[in-house]
Amino acid sequence: MENSLDNLIAQVKGQLLDRFTRSGAHVDLFDAIHGLSWEQAGQKKEHFPYNIWQLTEHIRISQFDILEFCRNPSYKSPDWPSGYWPKQSSPRNSLEWKQTQDKIREDHQAFVALIQNDLDIFKRFDHGTGQTLFNEALLILDHNAYHVGQILLIRKLNGWWH
Repeated sequence: MENSLDNLIAQVKGQLLDRFTRSGAHVDLFDAIHGLSWEQAGQKKEHFPYNIWQLTEHIRISQFDILEFCRNPSYKSPDWPSGYWPKQSSPRNSLEWKQTQDKIREDHQAFVALIQNDLDIFKRFDHGTGQTLFNEALLILDHNAYHVGQILLIRKLNGWWH
């Protein structure tokens, strides 16, 4: 019985890792922002609540929060919702835009490593309110896909997407 459970967990982990490392039917974040200048990322379309910079920074902040929650029991999340959005409305320069992208990539890879190294992705964390690594992985995938869709919409409306 235990061997079949281990096999099932290994299969689920494999499928999660596939979603984290291949975009499948979705455009991944890095394809969605590829080729955008920092100036474009900071432009805000009239009647839109966010620009691409704000959405990308929100993804960075949220993904980091989930990662830290999973690996650090004493981590304290930012205030909701203000702590999950950037304070500024656009990047200051191309370096800041690149640093955001690099940090997302770094935290993404760290989360992949958590999935790879965790023996039981369904075990509830000793801290929190019943969350598991599996649940938090789904949260990242779902959250990022939602906002990538918004980024693509902004790009299409601005004529920046093929």
